[in-house]
Amino acid sequence: MPTQITALAATKSFHGRRVLDEVTCALAAGERTGIIGENGSGKSTLLRLFAGRERPDAGEIVVQADGGVGYLAQDEQLPPETTVQQVIDRALSELRAIEGRMRALEAAMAAGDESGFAEYGELTTVFELRGGYDADARVERALHGLGLGLVARDRRVGGLSGGEQVRLRLAAVLAAGSEVLLLDEPTNHLDDDALTWLEDHLRTRRGTTVTVSHDRVFLERVATSLLEVDADRRRVVRYGNGYAGFRAEKAAARQRWVQAHEQWQADIERLRETAATTARRVAPGRAMKDNNKMAYDRAGGRVQQSLAGRVRNAEERLRRLLADPVPPPPQPLRFTPALRSGGTHGTVLDATAVTVAGRLDPTSLTLAAGDRLLITGPNGAGKSTLLRVLAGVLAPDDGTVVRCGRVGYLAQEPPPAEPGETLLAAFARGRTGDTEGHAERLLALGLFDRAQLTTRVAELSTGQRQRLALARLVVQPFDVLLLDEPTNHLSPGLVEDMDTALADYPGALVIVSHDRRLRARWHGDRLALRATVSV
Repeated sequence: MPTQITALAATKSFHGRRVLDEVTCALAAGERTGIIGENGSGKSTLLRLFAGRERPDAGEIVVQADGGVGYLAQDEQLPPETTVQQVIDRALSELRAIEGRMRALEAAMAAGDESGFAEYGELTTVFELRGGYDADARVERALHGLGLGLVARDRRVGGLSGGEQVRLRLAAVLAAGSEVLLLDEPTNHLDDDALTWLEDHLRTRRGTTVTVSHDRVFLERVATSLLEVDADRRRVVRYGNGYAGFRAEKAAARQRWVQAHEQWQADIERLRETAATTARRVAPGRAMKDNNKMAYDRAGGRVQQSLAGRVRNAEERLRRLLADPVPPPPQPLRFTPALRSGGTHGTVLDATAVTVAGRLDPTSLTLAAGDRLLITGPNGAGKSTLLRVLAGVLAPDDGTVVRCGRVGYLAQEPPPAEPGETLLAAFARGRTGDTEGHAERLLALGLFDRAQLTTRVAELSTGQRQRLALARLVVQPFDVLLLDEPTNHLSPGLVEDMDTALADYPGALVIVSHDRRLRARWHGDRLALRATVSV
């Protein structure tokens, strides 16, 4: 297939911070590509470069799309006085212009003017490529599929909810029928029915689709290839065969790392042994022939020279290996349970009628050791507020919380940086031990490399700061883990590791999450909160 989107050594910085560094990649026509990575890694920046909304500081972006490019920004604001119909009309304006020109040329040709015949042919090709004859039907399908079928066309955008506005923008982009679709987090604010419709639509449409998404189920169902934006190296890695291929390659890469480290260790041991034993060897004892001492000494000298050369060769190879070590692969992510004096049974957390005015209606729950609880509910129901109350971060206006064990809490947003604090200092804050011990413990997790330890936390991306919060959590033992949207901000690879770690964690666990894969695989109790009723 021909290449449709190409990045050639594209570099982009914002406010002196380099986000993408000489990124090179190519997407073929008809591909459905997911762009993945942690928050702040540069996913949206890469998509804006593809869309032409940003220009690279260096390098080049080439997009070949005669059928047009449709772009859904994650945070675009619609004019509040605009009507729903006007939003749709704006999205179809190019198609309407092409159609108007075609009708004008048809009239001219009917009157005998054939000068526009070639232009008419080109316009007809583009119009058909973009599904111009099906535009109105496509509008209806998109609005109904995304749950906006009953919204009046003359209704003003300012009267729609935030989620409805996002869905309207998505419907408009899809209705335009562009050859290339560039979508930034299109699954936000969609319910299950709308998600299913969108996935089916993108799987069956002709053309190229590039989607920034953190939704693992969406990526698994839609993407045929993935581009992972590495926040630490500011590069892009391509994976074929969709999300399954990404997971398989990640597992294979780790196995290659394990094998390379084991081979390095084996080579070190072999060369040390070779150097030591060879140095101890002497020429084989043999009798002197013909009493020719001079010849006997010459032969012995040659043997010693050969042995010395072999020792030097082994020592040089050993020096090179030690100068370029293969570090051990990071330890698998693991949450550590506390060793409670009361054993592994009994209540570890008890909340009775806890209330926060305007944010959380009276809520009660009891957790025994090993219990698992998934908290669900619409936005504004108080899910995050409840976790903050349980963690002791927020005092309730009414009700009580009794904690009978150590409680670990991961907030939905990483905490703000302390002025001037480095990554290593932030990790070690409040913990006993020396600096080198803290560094080795953090590096063993595989979440950061040694070069990043002196980076100021204020200079880290959101995803990197969430990694830091996660690192502080996993190195301490807890009886209860309270995790608020733990898959937010993190890369899919790390989220997969977290899934495994949580499945193996024997302590009590309370999670708030919109992650479809996590929710579908949940084994435990559920607590559904309703929207808070203001008093």
